Amino acid sequence: MLIKICGLTRAEDVQVALDLGCDLAGFIFHPQSPRYIEPSVAASFDSGNMRRVGVFVTEDSDEILQIAKEARLDLIQLHGDQSEEVAQKIGPERVIRVLWPDRYMHKGQLYQAMCKQAHCAYYLLDAGMSRGGSGKTFDWAEISGIEAPHPWFLAGGLRAKNIVLAMQEFSPDGLDLNSGLEEAPGIKSKAKMEEAVNLIRQYLAHGK
Repeated sequence: MLIKICGLTRAEDVQVALDLGCDLAGFIFHPQSPRYIEPSVAASFDSGNMRRVGVFVTEDSDEILQIAKEARLDLIQLHGDQSEEVAQKIGPERVIRVLWPDRYMHKGQLYQAMCKQAHCAYYLLDAGMSRGGSGKTFDWAEISGIEAPHPWFLAGGLRAKNIVLAMQEFSPDGLDLNSGLEEAPGIKSKAKMEEAVNLIRQYLAHGK
């Protein structure tokens, strides 16, 4: 189970994620986001052995690649409606492709969308119809039993009170934690981070 902490804007929060043994550190490079971070600031953070993920909504491939180099990114999260051409130019092995189950009438359509956007290493299923960070979950019944073509992350309103249920309901390859761990947008709570990650570890150790 991969644990990704997204929307990081402070060095101290990156350090907490690292100390907790999280796998991925996510930085948002969409200027309209309250969790936006300058690439040079993200580059200055010591993320240890966590893979560094950049979240992009409207940027084209050239801008994404430029920021990826400056911010020392390992993976690129396409959190908009970027084309498959963009994904191919970035390199599918580096791409996390975001999909929103609420856009589709049934999970068969979601699966078809996954197959059409298969130039990626991972999928991320998020709440809402676009973007993210709303703190809300989606109807998890929409993805019950789905077999994704690639490993996938569950996102959208995950926090201590529902994270065990999420793992009981599904077997995602990763969990993406963001607004549910915050005191304010972009400001993570150390206590919430510790509680959520410890619950994940406990479930993986004893819950199955």
